[in-house]
Amino acid sequence: MTGSTITIGANDGGSFSAYVARPAGAAPAPAIVVIQEIFGVNQVMRDICDWLAGEGYIAVCPDLFWRIEPGIDITDKSKAEWDKAFSLFSAFDRAHGIADIETTRAVAATLPGCTGKVGAVGYCLGGHMAYRTAAQTVIDASVGYYGVGINDALDVAGGISKPLMLHVAEKDAFVPPEAQAKVAAALGANPLVTLHNYAGQDHAFAREGGEHYDAAAAKLANSRTLDFFKTHLA
Repeated sequence: MTGSTITIGANDGGSFSAYVARPAGAAPAPAIVVIQEIFGVNQVMRDICDWLAGEGYIAVCPDLFWRIEPGIDITDKSKAEWDKAFSLFSAFDRAHGIADIETTRAVAATLPGCTGKVGAVGYCLGGHMAYRTAAQTVIDASVGYYGVGINDALDVAGGISKPLMLHVAEKDAFVPPEAQAKVAAALGANPLVTLHNYAGQDHAFAREGGEHYDAAAAKLANSRTLDFFKTHLA
């Protein structure tokens, strides 16, 4: 499947690119905003968009690092790339990121063939931003994979008004047990929030080709994600 690139105007001026993958056929489809990891809109993110398009969704992955450096497309295969990724993570402004995600959501809702329903799914940094998206935008449903730093952003949890699912890696090196416990205590009783814990799994267990990729855990998480979107974006 071949995707395309669109340009989206930011709400405070400037513009950023987004990768778009569309399902086959002409039937109306919901959209999903795919929120990047710290490696930019790379092949992993484009493959996720293509996978979602194959499942019947219009998938849109915006370049959230454009304010720092547009067009980041790196991997997790070298120290230099990891150093670059962590520098981008440190420089990233989450308030600007949420604004750009909400702008992307609004654009996605009006793309030709979209039903108007829009979900979000994010990974790593994107998992954190998927949580914020549920709390700080009008997204219809949101899913976060191994989000980093959610425990430090629980002050916005009261804004969650639509369904949120979080996939939590029990052995996540970037999210220690006390951070996971804090998130569970704050969100576990919220009927809009579903928490799934993956025993023995480390960060990025669903990143194909990654050091901690686990096919069985990834398959389970992805099936739960698809069921979640099927329910809430119908």
